[in-house]
Amino acid sequence: MRAAETNTPPAFAVPAGACDTHFHIFEAGYPAVENPQYTFPDASLAKYLALTEVLGIGRMVIVQPTYYGDDDTLAMDVVGRLGDRARAVIRVRDDVDNATLESYDRRGARAIRLDLFQRRDRPVDETHAYIRQMARLARPLGWHLQFYAPGAVVHALLPRLGDLDVPFVVDHLGYLKRSDGFGDEGVQGILDALSAGNCWIKLSGAYRVAADEPMSTVTPLARALVDARPDRLIWGSDWPHLPDGQRDTGELMNLLAEWAPDPADRETILVHSPDVLFFGH
Repeated sequence: MRAAETNTPPAFAVPAGACDTHFHIFEAGYPAVENPQYTFPDASLAKYLALTEVLGIGRMVIVQPTYYGDDDTLAMDVVGRLGDRARAVIRVRDDVDNATLESYDRRGARAIRLDLFQRRDRPVDETHAYIRQMARLARPLGWHLQFYAPGAVVHALLPRLGDLDVPFVVDHLGYLKRSDGFGDEGVQGILDALSAGNCWIKLSGAYRVAADEPMSTVTPLARALVDARPDRLIWGSDWPHLPDGQRDTGELMNLLAEWAPDPADRETILVHSPDVLFFGH
């Protein structure tokens, strides 16, 4: 794992209360799923906190990784250690009971993550129904949904979700990879979703969207999102950048200076939008 002090420092004034809304922690002693997609990363909470000191991040949201499936024990333990500066996005089964969800809420969970990569080959109607079912779980708590989904699934689903009555956040810029053939049509689909309804976009994983191209190829999409609805965007580091733990998180954070050159927009993305989604209750 890259040493915290070797990350590029921020190239802009990071506002007080800046929030990283997407990071993962891996620690020994917590059960992983069978046949995880990657080996156990060297990504402890101590290492992440050292990084936040370098980048000026004051608040953070841990996101449940696929490695731990729907066992949210570590994520909730991390929030317990960090206190009120942290929140969690968890994974749950669709038959979870209300008492369990209410317990998670008291401990700092604020959203349900849906792994739609696992459902990428299922009919869109079936995935749409699943999203509606999970929204019914989130609604009474004032939570939102987060979609971890390939671009093709995002593109197919967004026109169907205009009336979804809970907020939903699409990870990693919608995963609209040019290498998958997503051009202006894909961008317009996201812009349309942002303009109405409850859609939010997470500015994260630029290297995942760029794939084998330079990260600068993501800039037109990111700028279009900022120009359209900076108040519907949040930023996430995606630390520890699996599978490349040597990636420079400071370089990724500094993309915000290119994507959102107005300091007021950056403050909205880094501070005010996380207030709405995570720290408002």
